Amino acid sequence: MHYLWKHTLLVTGATLLSSGIAYAQTPDLSAPPSIEGAVVSDHGNVTLRMGLGLAESSPQYISSQYFADILDQRSEGRISVNIFPNSQLGDDVQMMEMLQTGTLDMTYPSSSPATSYVSELAVFDLPFLLPTREAAIEAMRSDAAQEMLDAFEGTGLKALTFSENGFRQLSNSSRQVSSPEDVAGLDVRGLSVRTMENPVHLAIWQALGANPTPMAFGELFSAMEQGVVDGQENPWSTILTSNFHEVQDYGSETRHVYTPFIMMISERTWNRLAPEYQALIHEAALQSADYEIQLASEYDDWARDQLEERGMQITRLDDDQIAAFQAAVQPVYEEWAPRIGEDLVTEFQRIAESTMAE
Repeated sequence: MHYLWKHTLLVTGATLLSSGIAYAQTPDLSAPPSIEGAVVSDHGNVTLRMGLGLAESSPQYISSQYFADILDQRSEGRISVNIFPNSQLGDDVQMMEMLQTGTLDMTYPSSSPATSYVSELAVFDLPFLLPTREAAIEAMRSDAAQEMLDAFEGTGLKALTFSENGFRQLSNSSRQVSSPEDVAGLDVRGLSVRTMENPVHLAIWQALGANPTPMAFGELFSAMEQGVVDGQENPWSTILTSNFHEVQDYGSETRHVYTPFIMMISERTWNRLAPEYQALIHEAALQSADYEIQLASEYDDWARDQLEERGMQITRLDDDQIAAFQAAVQPVYEEWAPRIGEDLVTEFQRIAESTMAE
């Protein structure tokens, strides 16, 4: 086992212990692939500061450590990465702005807040568009997705690759939810649900009768603890590693949106790098993204089961219940598909159908 990976495991394990999750209870995660490839030439020492939104126990952080390990080994220590997790440096929006000004080198936001730079990314926010992980991976690796990454050129951000945030699930502190009517409330008020700062997500929860509340991720735990919002929606792994089960009694496996992450680097930083360093960083980003997707898939069901063990009541929706949610959010397609681009939406639908047919 590579020394740097041992260090990653130790850091992750220590973090899990400090947050009350024993390392022995983590899933049996795959070790990272071996680091291969020639050592690059000496173009000077570079230290990259990378801000993340999630905790050290998340697949995002573990794979970012692997990214750092690749750069360290293949540059013989000349390229190093300092990682700042847990929204220490700000939320996704703030960290992207820091990349534009050059005050931060790298970040790893969800695609949803990045739609203000590349509007076509909102295709990933359409509800129930990508029903399986296989369809989502095919979409992220498609020519259409690469065009979205390329479209960041000139924004101050260079988008390197997509990886997996995951299927978003609903949690709340008020009641079990198995239908749109449960979200809207019959004799009670609709749920107040924190969303990302994204208009399609707002439209989804408005269509379901909720009271959507945009909020930075770093503010979310305290907002739920204080009753400012009833609930939120994120992948099971994020819900677990953020300890949301401490303030959320109910979960619903809605899988309503698949959200990617985008690994980014500041254009100012990128333009200062030697071409050989640029090529290495891009290659390491692709390799670590594949590893992150693998970790996320291993973490997902395990995280859900762990949440149940910690007392969260999770409702697994059947096909008919999912169909009711799909019908309720059709107005979102009517409003947003023309604005995103009918051809792009059709291409993603084709990708989803082709993977389902295989």
